[in-house]
Amino acid sequence: MQDKTAGKNQNIILENRRSLSISGITDVDSFDEKEISLYTQLGELSVQGRELHIDSMSVETGDMTITGEIWAIVYGDGGKKGPLSALGRLFR
Repeated sequence: MQDKTAGKNQNIILENRRSLSISGITDVDSFDEKEISLYTQLGELSVQGRELHIDSMSVETGDMTITGEIWAIVYGDGGKKGPLSALGRLFR
């Protein structure tokens, strides 16, 4: 059985529940200060917390840095890529 995620890399680094670095971002679905919903090479990802801010995002590399009080990092359906959001279309 072959691994469907072969060749796809993603890293998540959480520091002191205040700073989160994510690689492999393909699209941002929505964001506010309580939840950031995005798509990665491995599927949907939701970051939940309080006073969340996207500090940096690189469209070329797919890297993102989020700060705030991080309560949860939740993966969704790995096979769903989702439609392009307005922000995602803007950066393509």
